[in-house]
Amino acid sequence: MSVTDPITPEPLLQLGLGFMASKTLLSAVELGVFTTLANGGRYRDSLAAEAGLHPRSAEDFLDALVSLGVLTRDADGLYRNTPAADVFLDRAKPSYVGGILEMANNRLFGFWNNLTDALRTGNLQNEVAHSGAPFFATLSQDPVAWRNFLNGMNGVSTPLAAALAADFDWTGRRRVVDLGGALGAVPAAVLRANPDITGGVFELPPVAPVFEEFVAAHGLTDRLAFHGGDFFTDPLPEADVYVMGQILHDWNLEQRRFLLKKAYDALPEGGTLIVYDAMIDDERRHNTYGLMLSLNMLIDTEGGSEYTVADAAQWLQAAGFAKTEARPLIGGYTAVYATK
Repeated sequence: MSVTDPITPEPLLQLGLGFMASKTLLSAVELGVFTTLANGGRYRDSLAAEAGLHPRSAEDFLDALVSLGVLTRDADGLYRNTPAADVFLDRAKPSYVGGILEMANNRLFGFWNNLTDALRTGNLQNEVAHSGAPFFATLSQDPVAWRNFLNGMNGVSTPLAAALAADFDWTGRRRVVDLGGALGAVPAAVLRANPDITGGVFELPPVAPVFEEFVAAHGLTDRLAFHGGDFFTDPLPEADVYVMGQILHDWNLEQRRFLLKKAYDALPEGGTLIVYDAMIDDERRHNTYGLMLSLNMLIDTEGGSEYTVADAAQWLQAAGFAKTEARPLIGGYTAVYATK
């Protein structure tokens, strides 16, 4: 900014009121607007009827989506998805990432209203904030909330899975197991690209029914297996590659060190542990997404947070891994490859 540029409040106001744009997109996903438009353009009244919009809201809502860059509207008034919305927000496509947005809409959006309380107390603010009950055990008792949570985890993992499958050299690898891998987006992407590899997901037993649906839909039932258990208390399935994606950020430092050492002990010589998260840059200045996710972990976990790339390398080396290499993936995420 030069000395002649005026200082205005506009950037601050845009940032402070950014929740309006966020909720507009989240509601559009909830109402299936992008899925409807994946079948072809619609005029306002037709689209409003299919999405269940009231006449008072339809024009402003749809044009807000145009202004936000997720819909287009031609001179005749025909609304269409933008290319990105068509690929990633149509529920019928395997590239759909809206699961995480659905979870944000149904769970996280409301919890963030209590960020100030979390900042003052250090206490989580989610469904179990006042019960003291274990988070995953509690959430899995509600079938709708559980499925929403798993689809959310799968949604955020889907683009990362493709990036990870392409970034790592899978030559000579025989079996990959995702520890805490939800529905198996990462091993599914690896298996599709590497027909000689088999895979598994090690997850809490209540995940199994939703996992089986996902695997069947992707035609991987014979190659991608489910292993039920708790990675804190049960033996890990055999593999020469383990993946811990968006796992370490759920837990405190002592628990992180325990999980990394357990993975090291279970791997064969030459085996690899892949850790990925929205790791914060070592200067703690640039990865805004990682820092925002760390605040989300403050709200949604008892002791979790994001962490720096240097932190991850240090913990892995302390666990015994001889070699670590960090590489950026996409969207603020980093993968660290650790070899035994």
